[in-house]
This record gives sequence, structure tokens and C-alpha cells, in this order.
Amino acid sequence: MSLSPVILVPVKNLASAKQRLAAVLDQPARTALAQAMLEDVLETLRGWKQRPQVAVVTSDPYAVKLANTYGFEIIPDPDNPGETGAIGMATRVCVERGAESTLVIPADIPLIQAWELDEILKQAPVEGSVLVPAADGRGTNAAFRRPAGLFSLRFGNDSFKPHHAVAQATGKPCVVLQLPGIAVDVDNPSDLQQLLSLPGETRAQQLARDFGWRSAGVPSKPDFGMLG
Repeated sequence: MSLSPVILVPVKNLASAKQRLAAVLDQPARTALAQAMLEDVLETLRGWKQRPQVAVVTSDPYAVKLANTYGFEIIPDPDNPGETGAIGMATRVCVERGAESTLVIPADIPLIQAWELDEILKQAPVEGSVLVPAADGRGTNAAFRRPAGLFSLRFGNDSFKPHHAVAQATGKPCVVLQLPGIAVDVDNPSDLQQLLSLPGETRAQQLARDFGWRSAGVPSKPDFGMLG
């Protein structure tokens, strides 16, 4: 049996995405940013030479269109219960199909690099898990499980410590990796400031640099740190 995981990318309704950025961006700008980040993530996955199967878990029209463009599977998520519910449902689908491992990648980590994904698979135990925390140590920005249903994932602002605890409670090895690109997610104004400050020309970074004319009540060259 192949040891390659199924990559799961959950995508919520992008039309109402990134509410915690409402202080600095209006909803059209937040939606555009979420779409750009998703495209950055999927483009990295498409260019990953060792890429296993990828499934986008969504019913968002833009995400469905993008997944089709990149040739990725779509696992429909009509109920849109949030990231936790979507991944629970998609994990059950993977287990029923006989997939023996999954790697969950969020849609808002635009600086993700293929070498980081290689490192996750390289470090993955034969049975157990790999967790990659967000830069602040609070969130979980990648989660590998083998077997695929080894434990449930529950995402939120402070998911890393609970994930680490439940992974350890399985009695199987849990590897924690610090990966600089995967660590950068964008949920609040300080995250957006960090994205702007880092080198790179991803779609999300280019869009963020143009937000002077798309932001609600923000100067033409906003200081997101001040607003945060």
C-alpha cells in the first residue's frame, strides 16, 4: 500500500471570509485576499513534484472553479459547518475509500513552500502524526495523521495545544515541525502586516500591497500595525 497521504484543503464561504480583518479591509477586499491566498496554496501544491492526491473540501463557487482549473478533486461541503466539520466529514470520506493517511493544509497560508511539504512527509512516523504550528504557536497550520482517522481535528484560534495533547494521547509519535512559510497565516491585522513585511511576490502579497484603494477607511499606504 502506498504511504502517500491525501492532501485536504478546507475552504469556507469566501464571500464572508476573514471577518477579523474587518477593521482594516471591507468585505470585497477580504474576499479578494482569501481568494488570492487560496490560489497561492493550490499553485504550490500543483507545482510540488512529490504531490499526492489533493482534495479541496468546499462548496464555494470560486474554490470549486479553482480546484477544477488545477485538476484537484472536490469533496463537496454543502452544509458549510466550518473548518472542523468540513475536515471531519472529509476524513470520513478518506477512511471509507481506504486512504491510510491525510495531510490537512489550510487555505490561508500563502507563503507555503514545496520543500516544507516534503519535510512533513519525510518526518512523518509510520504511525502517528506531524503538526506544524502557526508563527504565534496558537494555531495549527498543517496536520498529518496516519492512520487517517487517528484523532479528530478541531480548528480555532488556539488549536495547537489541544491537537498536540490529543495526538500524544494516542500513544503514537507526534512530530512538531517549525516551518517558516507554513507558519504564516492571515487572520488579523498584525498577520497582514507580517505578510506585507516578508519577501515574496505571491498573489496575496501583491494584492495586500495594493489595498490602499480597496480598504475601508484606510490611508492610501496604510500602516496595518497602527490599525492592529
